[in-house]
Amino acid sequence: MATVGQGNDLEKMGPLARLVGIWEGVKGADVAPSDDRGTEQNSFHERITFDPIEPVQNHEQQLFGLRYATIATRIGDKVPFHEEVGYWLWDPAARQVMKSFIVPRGITVLAGGSADALARELKLVAELGSPTFGICSNPFLDREFRTFRFELTVRFQWRESRTQDEWSYDEDTQLMMPGRPEVFHHTDRNVLRRK
Repeated sequence: MATVGQGNDLEKMGPLARLVGIWEGVKGADVAPSDDRGTEQNSFHERITFDPIEPVQNHEQQLFGLRYATIATRIGDKVPFHEEVGYWLWDPAARQVMKSFIVPRGITVLAGGSADALARELKLVAELGSPTFGICSNPFLDREFRTFRFELTVRFQWRESRTQDEWSYDEDTQLMMPGRPEVFHHTDRNVLRRK
């Protein structure tokens, strides 16, 4: 069982240290399945909050991380159309970044990838059926919108200091839907600026 340690040092958080704080994206782009199983495109506002957590000790493994929450609202709407909560984790010994999250549609994802502590780009992947970096969905989603791969690329625009004023992401959630032989790429992208 994991235990939570005392005190979190941002210098030990590797590439995640740049994310601490509150971020807003003004005009994200979302391509998603529509109600009739076609394709819809949405522009959206987004707010992401990252808060450091205490270091986590899994026996020999020590993880440093951030608790995060995302809320996205279509431009012109007042009700969010997407929310996420979870953790970003850094394993300095293995040089791995992980993102574990749940979406209130009944899907959980643990994505991961290798990175350097000062990486300007992070690439994380999860695949259906993987015992490590995987995807788990409720029965309806697994039947109607089977998510079999999740890819996330984060790009930092930073200078010599660790001060970070902007970052961006591209996300590709790959789905299979009954009656559609081709892969549906549910994509999201945004540029976020410090609030």
